[in-house]
Amino acid sequence: MDLIEELRWRGMFHDMMPGTDEHLRQNAPITGYIGFDPTASSLHIGNLATIMLLVHLQRAGHRPLALVGGATGMIGDPSGKSAERNLLDEDALRRNQAGIQAQLEKFLDFNDSPTGARVVNNYDWFKEFGFLQFLREVGKHLTVNYMMAKDSVKRRISGNEETGADGISYTEFSYQLLQGYDFFHLYKELGTTLQMGASDQWGNITTGTELIRRMSGGEGKAYALTGQLITKADGTKYGKSETGTVWLDPTMTSPYQFYQFFFNSKDEDVPRLIRVFTLLTQPEIEALEAEHAQAPHLRVLQKALAKDVTIRVHSEEAYEAALAASQVLFGGGELSSLDEATLLDVFAGVPRVEVPHALLAELNVVTLLSEATNAVIFPSKGEAKKMIQGGGVSLNRVKVAPDHMALDVPLLLDKYFVAQKGKKNYFLIKLV
Repeated sequence: MDLIEELRWRGMFHDMMPGTDEHLRQNAPITGYIGFDPTASSLHIGNLATIMLLVHLQRAGHRPLALVGGATGMIGDPSGKSAERNLLDEDALRRNQAGIQAQLEKFLDFNDSPTGARVVNNYDWFKEFGFLQFLREVGKHLTVNYMMAKDSVKRRISGNEETGADGISYTEFSYQLLQGYDFFHLYKELGTTLQMGASDQWGNITTGTELIRRMSGGEGKAYALTGQLITKADGTKYGKSETGTVWLDPTMTSPYQFYQFFFNSKDEDVPRLIRVFTLLTQPEIEALEAEHAQAPHLRVLQKALAKDVTIRVHSEEAYEAALAASQVLFGGGELSSLDEATLLDVFAGVPRVEVPHALLAELNVVTLLSEATNAVIFPSKGEAKKMIQGGGVSLNRVKVAPDHMALDVPLLLDKYFVAQKGKKNYFLIKLV
């Protein structure tokens, strides 16, 4: 597979240094790396586009390295940031590294072959590097003028009117020098000749190639390649849902929420997303697009995207569970098939109300849906009776009959009722 051609048709390519294409074609396998910030225990879908660069590098017959920035994570990259970040201690960074490596193993083939992936941590070579030694051996090779010319630094020096942030600390100013040394270290120790990343990393990456050239007496040659930042059709940043960041860790973003995020992609966004986040071939994607164009309401592209990514990030079983949960809400599936976490996920956006369990024996359907739930569902018993007479009320998917008001519908998980009022209005009742 030709890496550059693959990235171009997928819309993932942004820029590369002169000679990068020839280097990739003439030197196989080469070793290339991407750095990941370990300030959280999980990567998120913004990172997923970057991970896919490593996936395609390995599929093209090259060796991918994932650098976990245990040292640089203690400082913070100013690229794309408007303010100083909170710093983490070594133990927290180590825990985060372990979580990140476990996630990367789902995408990359880790083995001892010439193309086998590997995770490295820059704390391992920075922890014994003295400050004076670093200044003498590394800092002298780059001028302040060179470092200040980087866009990430210029933006911070000029301040930020929206956040009130003003300037950049020496700590973050030094970040590009540290990242540049990472590239030099991997070049010297592991023969790494390529660094990749998102387009906002161009300045930091090219600092590394320049440092390699200067610290090698002009003999060293390394290359840079960046991918497109993933944005929505309206230009806004892609990667967050209404409830926040979409994580790859199922305990931080459930497989159901993860599936729904991709399933809810807009028609104008999904052609690009399915190219970036899946390994479907060009003919397969074009066939799906043609099918989608015939009946957009069936969401063929969204379903294919959500299925592929959910399976690769989580598992086939997690996808099936997420699909079943989706069908419960939108297709009339069995509520009793859901565990509590998934039930709460499915009905995360609906009104919730608590009712004392001790009252259950005294209630019928009408009083439950009106007085006992503080008029959240129906403002009065009369309103509840009227809609029941019209056949518009269900409890746990069981339609309430006008001549049967007894509250004998089995509870879900011994403590929940899902009330449905009309076709689209759901309420979650919890007995406490």
